Amino acid sequence: MQPEDLPLAGTVVLDFSQFLAGPVAALRLADLGARVIKVERPRTGEIGRTLAFAGRSAAGDTLSFHAMNRNKEAVVADLKDPDDLDRVKDLVARADVLIENFRPGVMERIGLDYASVRELNPALVYASASGYGDTGPWARRPGQDLLAQAVSGATWLAGADRPMTIGLSLADHLMSCHLAEGVTALLVRRARTGRGGLVETSLLEGMLDLQATLLIRPESDDEPRPSSTSAPAPSGIFATKDGYVALAGAPLDELATALGDADLAAGAEDRPDRVSDRIAAALARDTTASWMDAQTDHEGAWIAPVLTLEELLASPEFAALEMTQEVERSAPDPGGTPVTLTTTRSPIRVDGEILRHRRGAPRLGEHGILRDGADPLGADPLGGDAHGR
Repeated sequence: MQPEDLPLAGTVVLDFSQFLAGPVAALRLADLGARVIKVERPRTGEIGRTLAFAGRSAAGDTLSFHAMNRNKEAVVADLKDPDDLDRVKDLVARADVLIENFRPGVMERIGLDYASVRELNPALVYASASGYGDTGPWARRPGQDLLAQAVSGATWLAGADRPMTIGLSLADHLMSCHLAEGVTALLVRRARTGRGGLVETSLLEGMLDLQATLLIRPESDDEPRPSSTSAPAPSGIFATKDGYVALAGAPLDELATALGDADLAAGAEDRPDRVSDRIAAALARDTTASWMDAQTDHEGAWIAPVLTLEELLASPEFAALEMTQEVERSAPDPGGTPVTLTTTRSPIRVDGEILRHRRGAPRLGEHGILRDGADPLGADPLGGDAHGR
């Protein structure tokens, strides 16, 4: 797909965010065609350049930074310096979107809060992410994925006798999706009305939205109970003869046929533990591959193998998705050899095409130091004006 055909082509995004949720929201916009410019502090840049998962790094930055900041540009500005701040405000006045995830109050102190920048650029779409929202008793607490998982109640959902973390930065990635969704919605409204706007979300709100089915409260518990044959089977992970399978709430009557247990549904309403025990006993009698073959014959039996990441990467299903891409990180010296890295691609396809971008994460200040007169918006490669119109 040509750059000008991407949905957000011509849109300029200033990314003031750091570490994970904000940068990934900006990345999602970049993959859809937006021109994303990271604004970073001098010398060290944003914290994600050095704060690594498992201590892994490449080409001077952490692997996590490479994954979250590919397909972006980067400029350096000291927001505590009045002259640099004026230069940043000039960029804000010409941009389409601003993303920030500082603690509540930080942007107000430097005059880059929404109320202030709206005076500079009424058409600006302003995206603000926080840990727990900007009001309430937790507003000024540090927002971090593990902490949000902990307070949301989600760590008790594994069914163990103690709370357990999910093992992935789930709260951060959820919030990045919500933030990017809000930005694109406001861009659509702006195209219709010419008016910018403010979108806000938080780690905790995303985790609560994830638990919607647990938070909903019926007016009455006197709803009719499903019959034993139409009731869903227990969901969970069960051992097989040589591994594990996941079972996801298949109708009991169809699962009974797949397992060869005609009496499986008997007494399901009063003894759900009996049903689970019979399912476990049946699945343990054969191999994972055999049960997957059985699913082919009984499509109503919702079964999947439990794979390690290595097993998934070696599978034909992973190959068919083409979920990775190679990106190039520019060399630190002119004429040097670029560094090639393998990252994930955007999970979105547009007009039937996979979205791929060759540009890797930028080096600190690669596209200019504002104090030295750099103007990243002085040249728009797509030829549009500051608002992509």
